[in-house]
Amino acid sequence: MSFGHPLLLVSLLLPGVAALAYLLIERRPSKYVVRYTNLDVLAAVAEVRQRWRSRIAAALFLLAIAVLCVAVARPHATTSVQDERATVVLAIDASRSMQSDDVKPSRLIAAERAAKVFLDRVPKRLRVALVVFSGDVQVAAPPTTDRALVREAVDEIGGFTGFGGTAIGDAIARAVAVGREATEGAPKGLVTVVFLSDGRQNRGVIQPLEGAQRARNAGIPVNTIALGSTRGGGGGGFAAPPGGFSGGRFGFGNRAPDPATLRQIARVTGGRFFAARTAASLTDAYEKLGTKVASRRSKTEVTFAFVVAAAGLLLGSLLAGARWSPRLP
Repeated sequence: MSFGHPLLLVSLLLPGVAALAYLLIERRPSKYVVRYTNLDVLAAVAEVRQRWRSRIAAALFLLAIAVLCVAVARPHATTSVQDERATVVLAIDASRSMQSDDVKPSRLIAAERAAKVFLDRVPKRLRVALVVFSGDVQVAAPPTTDRALVREAVDEIGGFTGFGGTAIGDAIARAVAVGREATEGAPKGLVTVVFLSDGRQNRGVIQPLEGAQRARNAGIPVNTIALGSTRGGGGGGFAAPPGGFSGGRFGFGNRAPDPATLRQIARVTGGRFFAARTAASLTDAYEKLGTKVASRRSKTEVTFAFVVAAAGLLLGSLLAGARWSPRLP
């Protein structure tokens, strides 16, 4: 909550002072003595009331004044809104380690299925782009509202013929560039990157945190997903050569993700981090992101709501006064 004229909130002291004065006056001994000797008759004409009921009308009145004091300060509420110019950039790792089967049926197939679930979750008016990467980066689908086009590009991730290895920093920088080009001239907060990788940086020119800094400077959050077991995966027909050679630049060797780096990327850019060790957890991550991405913060003045609330409280005060104020038959 923010205010157009925050200094006017000082007026809230008035109902506070009024409430204190009311309590002091109520507790002050009466200066007059009842000179009516027939107490039985007096009891018959005077309504016996509980003390708390007598204060309801005054409390509602003072609360209404306090709400009006807030209203004159012109309160604004900050909400997340969707924008037709918003763009989501999916960045999916297509390196050889994505053939590993520690995530069933394989990391790549699980990623493709989860990406399609994501496409079903995001609002249809939002544009979605697909960036595929391994040792180099390729824009598989430009920002578009054509979900069929993006689905087709997702199906073709397995045919990506990039160099071996994983260029995380280059992929983030390219995703940021795609998003900025799609929303050129629009306010910040209209681009979100959803970045999935099952490996760690072993190729590329741009370092991961350098790419994250570019995203932060552009006001683009990068939500990261570390796919696979931290022990690495097997299968896929790409075993490491004998003798322990890592061969990272060719896509062999360590198949474990780098959750620490991906977590830091998300933190630096203001995104969310997910560790997906199973196909179910991967789908769950995409489902959660599908309902929250590509929104921007917007301030809306809510003065009218406070005025209506104050009017309701004043009406309640009048009704309470009519119901429980002292009166004679």
